[in-house]
Amino acid sequence: MKMLLFLLLLGIVGPHCTSARTHSLKYFYTASSGVPNFPEFVGVGLVDEVEMTHYDSNTRREEPKQDWMNNITDEVPQYWEGETQNSLGNQQGYKVDIETLKQRFNQTGG
Repeated sequence: MKMLLFLLLLGIVGPHCTSARTHSLKYFYTASSGVPNFPEFVGVGLVDEVEMTHYDSNTRREEPKQDWMNNITDEVPQYWEGETQNSLGNQQGYKVDIETLKQRFNQTGG
């Protein structure tokens, strides 16, 4: 009887606990210059093709886009401030890169 119960539990619990699952983590950054009504810099984080974080140069804040991302601050209260600082640094780096590209392709005016 114990063996049957064990096998039954193994059949119910086993596949859920032991199966491997692949996830994806992607970040996309967009930088622009002189585009009206469009942020100069946007950063988006995705898990399994679902937006989890968002930053843009208009709000200048990294923000969670999923409820489960809000729980991070329970363990690390300064998490979003740190992510905002990272995104501000990325924004500045991309701004420099765009200015360099404009000069190299002779697109500094007009």
